[in-house]
Amino acid sequence: MKKILYSLFIFASATLFAQKNTKVKFAVLGDMVGTTTLFENQKEYVQSKQSYKMANLPQKLKKFSFIAEQGLTEVKFKNNVGPLDNVSLAQYNEQNNIPKDTPVIIEGYEFKDTNMRIYAEIAQQVEVKDYNGVKSVFITTTAKL
Repeated sequence: MKKILYSLFIFASATLFAQKNTKVKFAVLGDMVGTTTLFENQKEYVQSKQSYKMANLPQKLKKFSFIAEQGLTEVKFKNNVGPLDNVSLAQYNEQNNIPKDTPVIIEGYEFKDTNMRIYAEIAQQVEVKDYNGVKSVFITTTAKL
C-alpha cells in the first residue's frame, strides 16, 4: 500500500511542476516567441497585431500550435525598429550545464525545439528542476512576489 501511495505522490508532484499557466498568452514576432504582455509594453514599436485561435492558425504559425491553446498573437514591428534581445533555448540549457537539446519548459509548455529563440525579457525566473527524470530548464514569465 505504501508503494502505491508513494508512486501516486511522485506522479502528482511531477504533474504539478509542469502544469501549464493558462494565464500566459504567447505572441510571435517572426520566428521568435514572446508574450502578449511583452509586446503591450513595447506598443510604440508595434505596427500590427493579429490574434488567432488554435483552430485558425495560418500555416506559417503551425509550428507554434503547442503554445496556442489560449490563442496566439502574431506581432509585426514598424520598419525602423530592430529586433529585441533574444536568446535560443539551447543557450539557456548550456548556461545551466544541461545538454543543449534538452526540452525547455516555459510556463508548463514543453519547447522541444531548442533552436527556437525567445525574447530574453520574458524570462523572469529561470530554474533547473527535474522533469520526467531529466534535469530541465524551467522559465517563468512573470515575477513571483
